Amino acid sequence: MTSVETVSALERRLNASIPQQEIRGVVSARLKNIARNAKIAGFRPGKVPAKVIEQHYGPKIHQEALGEAMQRSFQEAALSNNLRVAGNPHFEIMSDDPNADQVEYSATFEIYPEVVMGDLSGVEVERLVYQVKPADVENMILTLRKQRATFEKVDRAVRNEDRVHIDFTGKLDGEPFEGGEGKGISVVLGIGRMLPDFEAAIIGMKPNETKSFEMKFPEDYHGKNVAGKKVTFTVVLHGVESARLPEVDTEFAKAIGVTDGDVGRIEEEVRSNLIREVSRRLKLRNKDNAMEALLKIADFDVPRGLVDIEAQTVMQKTMQEMESRGMKVKDMQFQPEMFRERAEKRVKLGLILSEVVQKYGLQARPEQTRAMIEDYAKGFDEEEQIIRWYAADPKRTVEVENLVLEENLVEWVMGQAKTTDKQAEFNDLMESS
Repeated sequence: MTSVETVSALERRLNASIPQQEIRGVVSARLKNIARNAKIAGFRPGKVPAKVIEQHYGPKIHQEALGEAMQRSFQEAALSNNLRVAGNPHFEIMSDDPNADQVEYSATFEIYPEVVMGDLSGVEVERLVYQVKPADVENMILTLRKQRATFEKVDRAVRNEDRVHIDFTGKLDGEPFEGGEGKGISVVLGIGRMLPDFEAAIIGMKPNETKSFEMKFPEDYHGKNVAGKKVTFTVVLHGVESARLPEVDTEFAKAIGVTDGDVGRIEEEVRSNLIREVSRRLKLRNKDNAMEALLKIADFDVPRGLVDIEAQTVMQKTMQEMESRGMKVKDMQFQPEMFRERAEKRVKLGLILSEVVQKYGLQARPEQTRAMIEDYAKGFDEEEQIIRWYAADPKRTVEVENLVLEENLVEWVMGQAKTTDKQAEFNDLMESS
């Protein structure tokens, strides 16, 4: 007999029992199998007495068999009671008398919530829009030239966009602080690698000059030990180099992807890539706006177990990303609780999306998937090869289907909500991920 108790809004407790004979049978079979090759001091392989085998392996085998039996019993009970289990159950043995006919246990678990959605029609949503302008194309070509600049040593005061070679030391309240010292540093000014106030202090310095200045770190600076605080830096300028931009010629054309080196196609190529990138970033920003709108009208509890699992996942991904950037995460104290708020939001969104997609039929249609793959392939010289690459592996197609599904969802939200178009700022758009 099984029974299900309601513990809280999402938490349930299943009380059930397992025939002791079922577990004994599994234990007996496994012990016999082990006995065939068991190696125990004082006995020849395969000749160990059954009682000795049971003493050595019995408790562990019994625990394994009992755990497996509870899992099977729980899954059968959940299915027969139409329980949508969220996360992993917590088992507790209530009675495990070897002489009893039944092993009694309880399993505490959570169920998926009923996703309750409100009305989107009253929710205000901004849809960012932007059309690439000729000036954007010109500026991008200039940026591409700067990325490929060569540098020549000059004997003059530092200007913005120069490359400088410096040593620096920083002090907080007269004492050095972590991260406040650099030796043999080479940096191009104006690209945002250093803080604006730090770069501004270097501009105007001359080779072999030493300069001390005060600077206040931003309140939101990642180094908490100096965030919002005033420090003193001493900078030694060892050398200045001026940028020399490449000519817009055949060599430059090939370097940015115009394979035949046709200079006349540079603007066309840059415009095409820029339009594609702007479109991608608009989609990301508008997706975020659509997701926030859905969160506003959703009212339901989120299973704690799913949030715990997601917090662990988010923490691990964050650590991996930091390691890939050269940061020593082993010295940092990470706890899943630090990521719980983000994890809860992700889980809630996942439940919302599943409900909305199924209810309103927003799954990707085959023609949409094909169109997205073909559009993506246009960015490559070998379009047909890219299309065949996706077709060769269903997993790749599924990834595209998920992207199409997201676009369908965003379009649906924008159609249901009180949506207003807002002109995006080009620089803000390109600085976002």
